[in-house]
Amino acid sequence: MKKKIHPKYVDCTITCLCGNVINTRSTRAKLSVEICSNCHPFFTGQQKIVDTAGRVERFRKRYEKSSYSKK
Repeated sequence: MKKKIHPKYVDCTITCLCGNVINTRSTRAKLSVEICSNCHPFFTGQQKIVDTAGRVERFRKRYEKSSYSKK
């Protein structure tokens, strides 16, 4: 391995919005995430819609008048 080209790994604390804290190692000391394995719908079995900045509403508004939405 070449010397002085690899990043320095430090202890890292990953904090989720749900309050879950994970300790690991990374090139950064702190990371913040929105969804982790404790609150992700795939792991919890509960479905919840994660709507950031009204994406679902904008999608529905855009296609409500189209022929795709009419059956």
